[in-house]
Amino acid sequence: MKRHLIIYIALLLSIVGCRTDDYIVYMEDEDIGIKTEPTDVLGMYVLNEGNMGSNKCTLDYLDLSGETAHYLRNIYAERNPSEVKELGDVGNDAKIYGSRLWLVINCSNKVEVLRASDAVKIGKIDVPNCRYVTFHKGYAYVSSYVGPVSVSQDAPLGEVYKIDTLTLQTVAKVTVGYQPEEMAVIDDKLYVANSGGYMVPDYDHTVSVIDLKTFTEERKIDVAVNLHRCRADQYGQLWVSSRGDYYEEPSHLCWLQRDVNGQMHKMGRIDVPISDICIVGDSLYFIGVQFNYNTMKNERTLGIIDVTTHEVTNNRLTTAPEADAMIQPYGIIVNPNERDFYLMDAKNYVSSGDLLHFKKDGTFDYKVRTGDIPAHAVFLTKPKK
Repeated sequence: MKRHLIIYIALLLSIVGCRTDDYIVYMEDEDIGIKTEPTDVLGMYVLNEGNMGSNKCTLDYLDLSGETAHYLRNIYAERNPSEVKELGDVGNDAKIYGSRLWLVINCSNKVEVLRASDAVKIGKIDVPNCRYVTFHKGYAYVSSYVGPVSVSQDAPLGEVYKIDTLTLQTVAKVTVGYQPEEMAVIDDKLYVANSGGYMVPDYDHTVSVIDLKTFTEERKIDVAVNLHRCRADQYGQLWVSSRGDYYEEPSHLCWLQRDVNGQMHKMGRIDVPISDICIVGDSLYFIGVQFNYNTMKNERTLGIIDVTTHEVTNNRLTTAPEADAMIQPYGIIVNPNERDFYLMDAKNYVSSGDLLHFKKDGTFDYKVRTGDIPAHAVFLTKPKK
């Protein structure tokens, strides 16, 4: 009887082991077949969000350092085989600071810190419902919704975590507006775009101004409802996008400038739907998709704004049919040196997306399959001597 029991247990364990193996997603290395030219850009990390609740956030890498471009899918699992459940649930931001790659994993309530050179994990920081990260003078600043994922008028005010980039320890926190999103630093001031996304229909409409010397909120600037993107240009201007309310108020882009006393103020708005932006020199590249509940249609934009004139100079960044064929344009990143650019297509949100590469003049170059919901990308460049 005991012998039969032992055999049964061994058989059961072998079956369970086989089932576990079925869920492992191995790294894939695809030779794109496109020749590369030696530049300071070694490659590009792509963080795939993964549909919320699916625990399918993955990290890809576009290798541009060899003779031909290679796309490596799901590298985190291979580089960090001891990590349970890989990256986690919903990748929300990816940035490189110094020699480290920072990944904000929203619903897993953590920030992963990896070696930028090979994506090997260094450590993690626990931040509840974390959203975005930015850096200044040796510190990382992470926006946090604080409360759980839940639409409620009782949702708490958000916070920004101040983290030492060497020790990976949280050293301070400051309260900001409701459901804070992206942040930007200008002259020792941290500007935080508050969305109030959980407070629908009573969205937040402010940008919090944080004095980084005292790490306190100085004031709030009234900008627009449901703010999201927040980027600074080389002239000290602030560009903040509004998602709108999805009904009466459309998505648009606002620009802010400082007065003679250094106080930032809203100066104007540009009426184009904004999903993502990338600023290179005097050019603000934008991509936008907004569903209009009145017309029941998606409104799509893809163009360039001159940050000096605040005008759209190119509302047709590319005429390539491959761009028009994208199902759900989701993100954009522009090579700061060559001005070639990449578009990310989330497609149906539950299966593999696409990364599309275009030359500076908008000519389509190639397309490669990514993980689920490619949304955030960052270039890996040669270390400065």
